[in-house]
Amino acid sequence: MARVLVGVKRVIDYAVKIRVKPDKSGVVTDGVKHGLNPFDEIAVEEAVRLKEKKIASEVIAVSCGIPQAQESLRTALAMGADRAVHVEVPQPQYDSLLPLHVSKILARVAVDEKADIVIVGKQAIDDDSNQTAQMTAAILGWPQATFASEVTVADGNVLVKREVDGGLETVKVKLPAVISADLRLNEPRYATLPNIMKAKKKPIKKLTAADVGVDLAPRQQVLSVEDPPTRQAGSVVPDVDTLITKLKEKGHL
Repeated sequence: MARVLVGVKRVIDYAVKIRVKPDKSGVVTDGVKHGLNPFDEIAVEEAVRLKEKKIASEVIAVSCGIPQAQESLRTALAMGADRAVHVEVPQPQYDSLLPLHVSKILARVAVDEKADIVIVGKQAIDDDSNQTAQMTAAILGWPQATFASEVTVADGNVLVKREVDGGLETVKVKLPAVISADLRLNEPRYATLPNIMKAKKKPIKKLTAADVGVDLAPRQQVLSVEDPPTRQAGSVVPDVDTLITKLKEKGHL
């Protein structure tokens, strides 16, 4: 049976209105509700389902970040993951952490844990990078199946239906492989109170980036973070000719 590694990320809750810091260095995170990235939640659910189908022998959740990242790991454990790995990254380094850093960490942990499948969400809702799965596969030299809306594992292969612009595409890759979960892959379960209590006793292995041999030196600098421009109020025009005239005036035609 396969061993599944699932990447999870702690992000600002999707229902929170994002506020930019006064110095424009980033967004306000202090005192703001956080939670498990929704796409990673789908990835955890898929991994747990593989275990329930007796396809996976073990589900290991892994997260990179400040100590509070363990909250998201506990959520994954309450959903059914067996154990977790927390690669702790201090706040100053976490502020400049890139998908490439995360991919290198995931790849190393996947090798150390002898994983056969790596599943991550297709993107995190805070930075929307959509890079981690692809780069993790490249670093490992494994095939990848991204934007999965259906996953079937059999005979050492993974059959994945993936969402593309023109509809659905079906790809077949050999294990070991990297998969990224799309929105319609499944409906994540709610963690029940008994499982939340059990999750508190499940082990979380703590590592640092140095332990996995990853240099976290920043490769880019954020110059400014700003709110998007406020939308101007619309107006009603009497006819098509007036609409065309106004569009031309504003340079839209």
